[in-house]
Amino acid sequence: MFIQQAIIKNYRCLQKARVRFNDRMNVVVGHNECGKSTLLEAIYLALTGQLNGRPIQIELHPYLFNLDLVQEYIDKLKGGASPEPPSILIEVYLADDSALAKLKGDNNSLGLDLPGVSLLIELNPAHADDFAQYVSDPSEIRTMPIEYYWIKWRDFADNDIQNSRWIPLHASLIDASTIKNNVAASRFVVDIVKESLSSKEKVDLALTYRLMKDRFLEEPKVKTINDALAAKKGKISDKAISISLDTSARANWEAGIMPHLDDIPLPLVGKGEQNSVKIKLAMETSAKSHIILIEEAENHLSYASLNELIGHISANAGSRQIFITTHSSFVLNKLGVESVLLFQRGEGMRLTDLKDASTQDYFMKLPGHDTLRIILAKRSILVEGPSDELIVQRAYQKKHGKMPLEDGVDVISVNSLAFKRFLEIAVLLKKPADVVTDNDADVAALEKKYADYLKSEIVSIQYDKDEAARTLEPQLMKKNGLTTISAVLGKDFADEASAIEHMVNHKAETALRFFDTKVEWSPPDYIARAIR
Repeated sequence: MFIQQAIIKNYRCLQKARVRFNDRMNVVVGHNECGKSTLLEAIYLALTGQLNGRPIQIELHPYLFNLDLVQEYIDKLKGGASPEPPSILIEVYLADDSALAKLKGDNNSLGLDLPGVSLLIELNPAHADDFAQYVSDPSEIRTMPIEYYWIKWRDFADNDIQNSRWIPLHASLIDASTIKNNVAASRFVVDIVKESLSSKEKVDLALTYRLMKDRFLEEPKVKTINDALAAKKGKISDKAISISLDTSARANWEAGIMPHLDDIPLPLVGKGEQNSVKIKLAMETSAKSHIILIEEAENHLSYASLNELIGHISANAGSRQIFITTHSSFVLNKLGVESVLLFQRGEGMRLTDLKDASTQDYFMKLPGHDTLRIILAKRSILVEGPSDELIVQRAYQKKHGKMPLEDGVDVISVNSLAFKRFLEIAVLLKKPADVVTDNDADVAALEKKYADYLKSEIVSIQYDKDEAARTLEPQLMKKNGLTTISAVLGKDFADEASAIEHMVNHKAETALRFFDTKVEWSPPDYIARAIR
């Protein structure tokens, strides 16, 4: 049993999302604030009815609604229109499994006859008049009045879902970063351990804990103290005062015990070890869970520890469907780029979605670092080698007063034969990208090669049409002249030809000189266009 796809509308930062998943491993990558965590949270909410560990009915608040949608609604009201009140929809489409037959139907926005669940947060018709009165003065509205809303949790067969036990498919959400204090950290682990105990073991543990508390009163020193307190009867109260341990229901064993690692209380162990233990325990004790959602497993972990943890997750995944959000190229490489889901504000793309089969194969074999860089950057500048990279980096710094990465612009050195492969990802993700390339004395061939991208609104091909200046070095000479080039390189060249020959034969040294020099120089025009 696994999730085929999810549709999310107007939930937090996801105004509209439709995402298809792999049936086993899903490594969700994307830059900060792109909605990765929101995606996992929404899936878990639809499957369990839980948000932040509590029922959604308790946790419902105005900021669950997409803020852009709410502002658009308010603006329309101010303009005199009568728009539909904002609503939230989360649909989880499941694989067509006989075990999920009671969830199967076409009660979903796509009209597909599949098992699934739907969670809808919308205006309660019973409160429509009160809501209309509330929004009659749009200038007073800041957030949505959730008091007038209700939650409809139904399966695709149009059955109401009262609690998660109705859903045969079970999900576990592991987000160690949300454990903000020692008590919560202990409670998190205790809850996981509790899931692995049988009913008899839970009863035995509860009885043992209660007996231990009862024996406290039999201790001679405690008895002496209670006798002394009893002697004060009448002075403080007409009833006898004594001390004991709390044996009420609120003081059960779950609240009173502390997990230990090698006899050290868990909250006193390092953060990385805590996170690793929590994830491993959840994997081990959630055998009945079909879906495991893990939020940034790499938090607080060293390379070696992350290697061990990811190996454990991969080895113990079994037939379960795993979702892992990450910013780590190591996680990509370890779990395989074929598992990668490139995600950005509702746009989800898998490498298997690339149209060119050879491009798919290329990225399946490529170490994940460069793939991750183009995914996470706001904008990419693709260059042909390390020398071009240094020149572009320094030119950008000269123009903007800071390095490209400080603006979210990543300059990536790529073999020119692979430019088009990276551009396929950029176009699919709608990620702005510039290719900075030599014309190699054949502009016609270059324009033919990149014909599909020359008029693209997403990617730009930056090159110079002067075939006499076929590569970076003659382009630098063309833009700056012999005097400036000689000053930058600290040499006295007889002519331009000898200077260009030196630069071609010493590419790395030349690029470093341009990067470090205090001599004023200008980048070629095609590079200047890329560092806009």
